[in-house]
Amino acid sequence: MQSITAPSQWTTFDWWPPIGWWPEAAGDLLAPGPSASATFVLPPTPASVHSARSFTTGALTGWGLPELIENMELVVSELATNALRHGLHLSEPGRDCPVHMSLVRRGSLVASAFTDPGASVPVLRYPGPLDTGGLGLHIVESLSLRWGWSALAPQGKIVWAVLS
Repeated sequence: MQSITAPSQWTTFDWWPPIGWWPEAAGDLLAPGPSASATFVLPPTPASVHSARSFTTGALTGWGLPELIENMELVVSELATNALRHGLHLSEPGRDCPVHMSLVRRGSLVASAFTDPGASVPVLRYPGPLDTGGLGLHIVESLSLRWGWSALAPQGKIVWAVLS
């Protein structure tokens, strides 16, 4: 019997990140240890944020890092939401430019990275007391050792956070 993958499910994205990838701005955090990575494509649906959290739990469990699950799930939720909400919204209409998620393990460190086609720069906002959003990157900053972003050529960006 042949299984059929529903369009809303994750699909493997084998070529990114390159073997040994690590954010340059977090290179000083690296120590020797095992390396692994897992990357998937997020469909442009609200359910993708839940899928990203589930994927994170599975990967960290498989890598024997259950102590990172709770904080990494929060970071992944925020980065996935931003990539889907802002990164896809700013891309050219009608282009097929998905959001890619990767978890990269280097020793006891795990980087969560999201690429999207948007040109907007991630910025820490300082929302008012009645605002319903705007604290996502503050959560990422408080839970991660380091986070950042880089522009990608010819368009888009990668936003990442490293946890230990």
